[in-house]
Amino acid sequence: MSSEQPPRVEQPPRVRFLTVAEVADVMRVSKMTVYRLLHSGEMPAVRVGRSFRVPQDALDHYLATAVIDTERMTS
Repeated sequence: MSSEQPPRVEQPPRVRFLTVAEVADVMRVSKMTVYRLLHSGEMPAVRVGRSFRVPQDALDHYLATAVIDTERMTS
């Protein structure tokens, strides 16, 4: 009898999806503002039936690129 184990298969990283309400809560904006971002293409989302789901990575990327430099604004 062999004690060999089957080869381990690497699982792809799990993507966490957020609802529009969860995104709005994180950003402290209304759900309508999030819907505008989704419909304009500024924030990517996946459509599930009639609902949208936003990948956590997409929200993180949007917030990272949306940060403005207030020092440059006042100069």
